[in-house]
Amino acid sequence: MGASGPSGRGVLVRAIGGQRRDVVVGTLLGAGHQAGEALVPVLIGLVIDRAVAPGDAGALVGWLAVLAAVYVMLSFSFRFGARAGERAAEQAGHRLRVELVRRVLDPVGGAESGRLPGALASIATEDARRVGAATMALLSGLSALTGLLVAAVFLLRTSVPLGLVVLLGTPVLLWLGHLLSIPLERRSETEQERAAHASGSAADLVSGLRVLKGIGAEPAAVARYRLTSRASLSATLRAARAQALQNGMVLALGGVFLAVIALVGGRLATSGAISLGQLVSAVGLAMFMVGPLEVLARVNGDLAQSRASAARVAAVLAAPAETPSGGPGPAEPVLGALRLHGLTSGRLRAIDLEVAPGEILGVAATGPADAAALLRCLAGHTVPEAGTVELDGTPLRALDPARLRRTMLVAEHDAQLFDGTLLDNVGAATDGGKDLRPAMAASGADQVAASLPLGGAAQVSERGRSLSGGQRQRVALARALAADRDVLVLHDPTTAVDAVTEARIAEGLRGLRHGRTTVLVTTSPALLAAADRVVLLDDGRITDAGTHAELVHRQAAYRAAVLG
Repeated sequence: MGASGPSGRGVLVRAIGGQRRDVVVGTLLGAGHQAGEALVPVLIGLVIDRAVAPGDAGALVGWLAVLAAVYVMLSFSFRFGARAGERAAEQAGHRLRVELVRRVLDPVGGAESGRLPGALASIATEDARRVGAATMALLSGLSALTGLLVAAVFLLRTSVPLGLVVLLGTPVLLWLGHLLSIPLERRSETEQERAAHASGSAADLVSGLRVLKGIGAEPAAVARYRLTSRASLSATLRAARAQALQNGMVLALGGVFLAVIALVGGRLATSGAISLGQLVSAVGLAMFMVGPLEVLARVNGDLAQSRASAARVAAVLAAPAETPSGGPGPAEPVLGALRLHGLTSGRLRAIDLEVAPGEILGVAATGPADAAALLRCLAGHTVPEAGTVELDGTPLRALDPARLRRTMLVAEHDAQLFDGTLLDNVGAATDGGKDLRPAMAASGADQVAASLPLGGAAQVSERGRSLSGGQRQRVALARALAADRDVLVLHDPTTAVDAVTEARIAEGLRGLRHGRTTVLVTTSPALLAAADRVVLLDDGRITDAGTHAELVHRQAAYRAAVLG
């Protein structure tokens, strides 16, 4: 990751190289199609010179048969060449999307830093599609160049001056087209950045719609999104103007080029240097060349957009990891002993805390910022300023993140549900086939299932919006318990449930997690009462430890945080 990650150019090369077979097949068939297209005006010139001018009906039939065979070849090569090209483009885009999702979900983290979820979705969809389209653009460009080369060869055979005009003029046109594509590439990158930001802002607004309505902040949110959307629209219009200018200029240059060819050909015909059929072929080839030149103009624009998107994709793939990878997994068997030694991070100051194997520890924080800082350290989302967090004597940052997460789970308060059934959500962190009933009973999710018409098979909409806040919390808690990790850290898992349900969950959680290390970061009296031991985290420091009843009796700060 980081500096050793792929560059934008590397992403493009990998996308095209990964579909080498389809690109080669598509290019060969596309080249055959363009060569056939260039052959058509040549054949028409031969028909005029060898059949129409001498009045030979038999020759006319023969040459028309040849022309028909060429059209059959054109149809075949276009159909299967386009199919190979489109398949290469779609598969390249698909592979990039898979690679992006794998990087975003990588336990080392870092890909999402500084990017809204909607922006990541835009990169994984639109940008990946544009990079994949580079394979089709390359195929089309090579085919168009083949058509121009074949046309130049026939023109040289007809007349050296005409052939030279084409051979010398085409590279100049391509170079000018490349120069005209540079502003488009720059503006396309800005366009995609602004569009991704607008998409991310819209996703945030939709996910927080209920909160915005509750506090009456809809007008301010709409105004803020309007500014973001207008900035995206302005960037899109600038990119569209750059593309229109590039296409228009290339077509104008192509028109001038064709006029020069027609002028030279006309002078040669009037002087008798070429025949009528050859003049018709020359003019036909000049008209044919409009197509390849238009293709090259489009290809320049497509490649400019692909390069801009490839740079954005590369930035995600090369994002520096939040957590180093490559270390060993936790030593087997996992005891589950946690130790915080001199931990300093954010508001936390020199925290020393030991959690015995199999202990259920409650952590009551007087400030939400203290709890958040502790959870970030336990989850490995931040590098402590000083001190370590250890599992069975090994610092967490020395362990491989993927293996660590199969042993230790930090279930945060705002854990989201996914589109699917209720049981799919509960079993999301299991390997399948696991009995989910104990976890559902301990979390109260069995009551949620019983209240739904289809029970556990009921569909849960995106982010669990079809459920109430308390139902979502119980399903998310069931998912964390069903994961059955050796060490489980829970953050305020019952803030949206009633007191009776909370007491039932506390009892079920203690029974299910008996003998397995569990840390409850919460201010819930019911959960803290179920813990073996409770520590008070006040103003960034551990100030006391004992049972829930003992801390209620002797700590005013604890009473204020837990009992309100």
